[in-house]
Amino acid sequence: MVFKVFVDGQEGTTGLRIHEYLAARRDIEVLKIDPDKRKDATERARLLNAADVAFLCLPDAASREAAQLTTNPNTCLIDASTAHRTVPGWAFGLPELARGQRDAIRASKRIANPGCHASAFILAVRPLVDAGLLPREAAVSATSITGYSGGGKSMIAEYQQQPLPAHLTAPRPYGLALKHKHLPEMAAHTGLATPPVFMPIVSSFYKGLAVSVPLHLSQLKPGTTPEAVQAALAAHYAGERFINVMPLRDAATLEGGFLDVQACNDTNRVDVFTFASDTQVLLIARLDNLGKGASGAAVQSMNVHLGVEESLGLV
Repeated sequence: MVFKVFVDGQEGTTGLRIHEYLAARRDIEVLKIDPDKRKDATERARLLNAADVAFLCLPDAASREAAQLTTNPNTCLIDASTAHRTVPGWAFGLPELARGQRDAIRASKRIANPGCHASAFILAVRPLVDAGLLPREAAVSATSITGYSGGGKSMIAEYQQQPLPAHLTAPRPYGLALKHKHLPEMAAHTGLATPPVFMPIVSSFYKGLAVSVPLHLSQLKPGTTPEAVQAALAAHYAGERFINVMPLRDAATLEGGFLDVQACNDTNRVDVFTFASDTQVLLIARLDNLGKGASGAAVQSMNVHLGVEESLGLV
């Protein structure tokens, strides 16, 4: 069976990467819009309603507009924007989130693709909340370091200047108003009562992302050990192809002394680490911000929804 797919916003970073994923698929017919009609609401509506699956790779307001333009009850929308990630009626596009999430994605015609930072944070934290090790009321913080491609075309152009301006050669913390757009989903889909104190950092490499979540063992359920934390992660993701739970205090990483933020690039894989001392735990989740952090996750959700092999076209 051949499925018709439309990418609304096909010229952006996420849309272009989705096209790359779909190019080799024999089960997909990609519907194309003429370049001069990309902002034509009538033509967009025609293609949205002709598609079995439509990816919305648009700013939030345009994604909401596209959702209103889609009246065909058989069209499944997968929205890569922030607009619908905590909206009732939209399934969260993270199949590994919890038991039953794949069923929700399969059944829904409205799927909200997770944000890149949020995906890593949620995948690191949700298993501990579900296992009862991390209280819902816990005050949690997180730091993320990411490549500049996460900022879209304008930031990519900024970082690809030659010569590179001196202020761009060093990592740059941002989101300092503590109102980052991923915060609502980071709370809603972990089960935490309040969002984390979150500081993202962009640096002068193209892609790759790692979110770090520091915890004191005293924040966790009394008696919780680092071994129990790692075991909860391993149990939660048992059998998951794309989630790789690393051994406690991963020996290879500790031997080298540094974490390679880019080691999951060009894959749909997430590596989840637990480092620990006698009193503290450091969770780290690493992924490709353009892969499992964006386009790869969207294609994975499409596969789940259509009932084809979940890893089709992904590595």
